[in-house]
Amino acid sequence: MTSPGSHLVAGLDIGSRSIELVLLEEGQVVHWDLLPTTYDPVKQCQSLLARVQVRRVVATGYGRRLAVEYLGHPEVQTITEIQAYALGARHLAPEVRTILDIGGQDTKAILLTPEGKVAKFEMNDRCAAGTGKFLEFMAVALQIPLTEFGAFALTADRRITLSSMCTVFAESEATSLMARGEKPANIALGLHLAIVSRTVAMLRRVGVVSPLLFAGGVAHNVAVRLLLEEALGEKVLVPEQPDLVGALGAALYGWRHLREGNGPRQRADQ
Repeated sequence: MTSPGSHLVAGLDIGSRSIELVLLEEGQVVHWDLLPTTYDPVKQCQSLLARVQVRRVVATGYGRRLAVEYLGHPEVQTITEIQAYALGARHLAPEVRTILDIGGQDTKAILLTPEGKVAKFEMNDRCAAGTGKFLEFMAVALQIPLTEFGAFALTADRRITLSSMCTVFAESEATSLMARGEKPANIALGLHLAIVSRTVAMLRRVGVVSPLLFAGGVAHNVAVRLLLEEALGEKVLVPEQPDLVGALGAALYGWRHLREGNGPRQRADQ
């Protein structure tokens, strides 16, 4: 935990499943933390900020406007998730041209120009299929801990194709396959293959230019990473903390604007 100080800039990524915090001092990360979003995201944001006194807060994610309305901080800004991920990814790997983020409830594919500007993007935020929530739901259905689900899928002895990516229908199909004697690991691999197939289709619609950075909570899943590399025919970059890319980008935006002397409550997503 960093010591309190009014010179810090905080980036908050308020997602549907978790909230990430990154603190910058002189443009360098000095602290990070995360909490589950729960039913009270404002309270969770307040908990993350409770032990530091920051000069500016920049929020991104689906709940970013809650920060402006309810945090009570004198200098709060918001930026879109697309902009935050572009800034965060290029800071971590300046050569990055494509960004994939698979979070709890949505998937984002972003194509950047050689200069790091957003050229094109696509976002699936209307269906949980192919997201962390889908994986969580299916891990429970197969009675495998979520943190072990990817490794478990890689123990499969054959590849099977699932016909549905709808969470409800996929569970029904998995149950039917198990009743016919299919190994749970093969079903798990089939689920991961379906997620990667859906994801690669989204990436190709925006255009895949190497190198690609894989962010979001699902980037921790070893099976998704390996199958993605197999489908694309190339290695992908995975940050040490893939969950923090959006919060890092928000903090970087705040730091740059603080350095340039821009005033409070200036929003980049309006």
